[in-house]
Amino acid sequence: MANTSTIAVTGAAAKPAAKAPRKPLVTLATFRRIAVNLIPPVVVLIAFLVIWELLCSRPTAGLPPPSRVVTEAWDIIAHPFYDNGGTDKGLFWHIYASIQRVAFGFALATVVGIMVGTLIGQSDWAMRGLDPIFQVLRTIPPLAWLPLSLAAFRDGQPSAIFVIFITSIWPIIINTAVGIRNIPQDYRNVAAVLRLNPLEFFVKIMLPSAAPYIFTGLRIGVGLSWLAIVAAEMLIGGVGIGFFIWDAWNSSHISEIIVALVYVGVIGFFLDRFVAFIGTLVTRGATA
Repeated sequence: MANTSTIAVTGAAAKPAAKAPRKPLVTLATFRRIAVNLIPPVVVLIAFLVIWELLCSRPTAGLPPPSRVVTEAWDIIAHPFYDNGGTDKGLFWHIYASIQRVAFGFALATVVGIMVGTLIGQSDWAMRGLDPIFQVLRTIPPLAWLPLSLAAFRDGQPSAIFVIFITSIWPIIINTAVGIRNIPQDYRNVAAVLRLNPLEFFVKIMLPSAAPYIFTGLRIGVGLSWLAIVAAEMLIGGVGIGFFIWDAWNSSHISEIIVALVYVGVIGFFLDRFVAFIGTLVTRGATA
């Protein structure tokens, strides 16, 4: 009997434990959340396309309906990567050239803007003296800077980058300065107790505290950068989405202009979302 009991106990102990049921990859709550966020814009887009189709299907309409846009511009939609040399390129290469210019000019504006904003934010006198000037300069349209940049650089490429830089730097400076001024006094007291040197105070106190304001300025700046480059490329020529739109207008290809505008809007949206995503990572969700 003892041996039988031992065997029974041993057998029971050796029996593998039941595995916990696996959670489904997509739960009903996740599906509902996706549907709530996705369905409204899809419905609005479909309604917009239907209204556009109805209004522009008349022979006297000035703009083509969506069905004709797709038909007439199918070549540039289906073949965005072709390259026949010169400016005869697919939309991908025009967008790529524009994004390169935006990346360089915006990166320069980010570095200079954060540095200048940090210095201004620490001085009441500088804030009162320079803020009105910045508020005036930021209202100047991007194309108004282009003649000056062409006169200074005498070349289209650096001129376009300068227009991006000078257009996007103002919201970065202003928001950084406001963020620096709004650092809680308790943080400054802790830094004084810990005897942080200026570099440590900047890295450990200033930047983390002002990050939500800084990334708000960066989101505004990247949007202005994308607006500026499209406008500037219409005048400086060469490869770029702005030049593509202007060249299509000169060739009376309205459908190609509409397709290019869709790409411009989508790229601008993703640039904003990218900066917002980086801001969320850096500030741990403190920015929208």
